[in-house]
Amino acid sequence: MFRYALAFALVASPVLAADSKTQSCDYQAQIVAAIQQARLDKVKERNVVKHLAASEQTWPSNYNAAIPIMTPWVYEQKMRDIRKKDLSAAWKELCVKQG
Repeated sequence: MFRYALAFALVASPVLAADSKTQSCDYQAQIVAAIQQARLDKVKERNVVKHLAASEQTWPSNYNAAIPIMTPWVYEQKMRDIRKKDLSAAWKELCVKQG
């Protein structure tokens, strides 16, 4: 997970710099939750970006650049973890710790 969080921080930080660290981590966690739900809804990994773009988003549109970076991490998790674990909370915890 760390490698994805680090990749996201390196790629998206200039785009997301205007938000506070806490707010940015909240938005990132919302994206992870949406990707997790897409997986539960059996959306193919290659279609996640399009699927989330077509849905009602709870994060600013500039965060959409993070979707292709976060999606592989969610999709590599075991399905039992997708069903039972809160991946967004795990992502947020790691994000905040990177401070």
